[in-house]
Amino acid sequence: MEESQTVLVVGGAGYIGSHAARVLRKHGYEAVIYDNLSTGHEFLAQGFRLIVADAGDAAQIRSALRGVKAVMYFAAHAYVGESVENPRKYFQNNVEVALTLLNACLDADVKTFVFSSSCAVYGVPERVPISEDNVRNPINPYGISKMFFERALESYDRAYGLRYASLRYFNAAGADESGEIGERHSPETHLIPLALEAASGSGAELQVFGDDYPTPDGTCIRDYVHVNDLAEAHVQALRRLLDGGESVALNLGSGDGYSVKQILAEVERVTGQKVPHRVVARRPGDPPALVADASRARAELGWKAARGLDAIVGTAWKWHQAGTRAR
Repeated sequence: MEESQTVLVVGGAGYIGSHAARVLRKHGYEAVIYDNLSTGHEFLAQGFRLIVADAGDAAQIRSALRGVKAVMYFAAHAYVGESVENPRKYFQNNVEVALTLLNACLDADVKTFVFSSSCAVYGVPERVPISEDNVRNPINPYGISKMFFERALESYDRAYGLRYASLRYFNAAGADESGEIGERHSPETHLIPLALEAASGSGAELQVFGDDYPTPDGTCIRDYVHVNDLAEAHVQALRRLLDGGESVALNLGSGDGYSVKQILAEVERVTGQKVPHRVVARRPGDPPALVADASRARAELGWKAARGLDAIVGTAWKWHQAGTRAR
């Protein structure tokens, strides 16, 4: 167990933040959740101290930072398509609000910051698997907003000694093994929950965006990483910073790529049901393959994704069934 220290989990009533709060508690930290509940859910914060407020409310965030040792930040908007249609919303929240939080941290002398970043900072990668040495060249406002905040953290490190970890996720998926918390977005855009909804009959027929990519079966390949593996990486990055380690930017992925058709086959295996689907036109800007080279996270944090695709789909199905029964 770690010595008890308070971590403010901003966006902790959301999907990844709620899992991170539970893993923090497991490792002996005190997690305080700060969330405006605009997209988060109060039930995901059950059992934790919850502050319902906006991260852009300077007075509220200053108050919440009293006695806090570190901040984990999960409160970004995260729909790529929406960011293209409404970039103002994304730059206002993911940049302006995030900078309000960052400046409040500096003023409160909280100089340990773990940032939920994204592989979207790379854009269309030069090489796959994608290492951290790939050029950051985002192709949509969401990715641009993530890269901007990474740059802000780099600048604040050099100028003010604020230590950070920018953790670049690939495709977060799955749910807590307990079945108590999991993925719930509105609208839902992620492949695995949509496929589970289609298979169970609780959702619409699944749309497969293109089957003519230069991949073995023609569908896009992505790297899926279990949400609890991501949460563990956040705690290991936090420990590194609190122990005096240098700032770091790391990919978090499994290193394995699965096509859309392979995901559908696994969903059918786990559920015992066919996934009704049809092929539609490609989405603009979807790269054929995005797979992480996560070797640096292993070297720097001792972290490696421990759960495979069977655990990802299995836990997501358990969570889906619990939610269906609740409805």
